[in-house]
Amino acid sequence: MKTIQNTIEIISEQGILPLYFNTDENISIEVLRSLYRTGIRAVEYTNRGSQALPNFAKMVAVRNAEMPEMLLGIGTIKNLDQAKEFHAVGADFFISPGFVPEVWDFLKNKEILYCPGCMTPTEIIAAENAGIKLIKLFPGNILGPEFLSSIKDIFQSLYFMTTGGVESNYTNINSWFSAGASAVGMGSQLISKKRMQDRDFTLIENEVIKAIEIVQIIQNEKKAVV
Repeated sequence: MKTIQNTIEIISEQGILPLYFNTDENISIEVLRSLYRTGIRAVEYTNRGSQALPNFAKMVAVRNAEMPEMLLGIGTIKNLDQAKEFHAVGADFFISPGFVPEVWDFLKNKEILYCPGCMTPTEIIAAENAGIKLIKLFPGNILGPEFLSSIKDIFQSLYFMTTGGVESNYTNINSWFSAGASAVGMGSQLISKKRMQDRDFTLIENEVIKAIEIVQIIQNEKKAVV
């Protein structure tokens, strides 16, 4: 049985959460297949327009038929109605740009991960006190790794994932893991609009593989120190 903790562990072990959206259903599905071929087992599809829900439903159907190990999550959830819609079509986890308590109330007893975006200690405390375990630091490029390193000790029971402005290189990714992040969310650095428009799925695969390798190096270095 999938649990909240199990989903967190899969994302943390993967270390990188690819995220994307495309209005084209076929491109959305082909990107998902490309990510699966790289070894990715958790993906965030962002709720960015009227096509997001029908596209996501088709992606879930393809996932069920071809990629049983893939966790398919939905991002940019801003209200309860959106959460209910995507839950109805089979979303495995939910991510928001901010903390929406009624979304968490809807999901928590279903053992479905909810990862809210937070930008201040006040927001993180509110999420922690509500029972949230994984916090999305957003936007990461505004907060910076120094923010996480300065607050990590007072939130030792929480997992942190930074999203927004994470660059696909060792120095930037390592700065976040060194500060205490368990994972980083990456979108346009890996799955850019141009790459999708060009249907260059091979390039997307190659860039994701490079990012995975960087994360694995960092994770192995961390284990060696411990």
